[in-house]
Amino acid sequence: MASMSVSLSEKMRAFIKNRVQSGDYHNESEYIRDLVRRDEERRQQHEQALLESLRAAVANGVSDRQVPEIMQEVKKRLKQDGRL
Repeated sequence: MASMSVSLSEKMRAFIKNRVQSGDYHNESEYIRDLVRRDEERRQQHEQALLESLRAAVANGVSDRQVPEIMQEVKKRLKQDGRL
């Protein structure tokens, strides 16, 4: 497994150490890997929601709305669903 060096503020470092000391994680690396996995999953969910919205739009036919307006609505829906 490759390693990576990351600079953190003392506040962030203390937070991570507290999470490990709580017993939820074995070490700092495990906690960081969990954060990255969760971010990746969240991003995939956002992409899936966008694809679903695009498929629904295609199925509904031609719209007189402009792309920025449609994207704004998609973002609004994602925020309401807690996915953005």
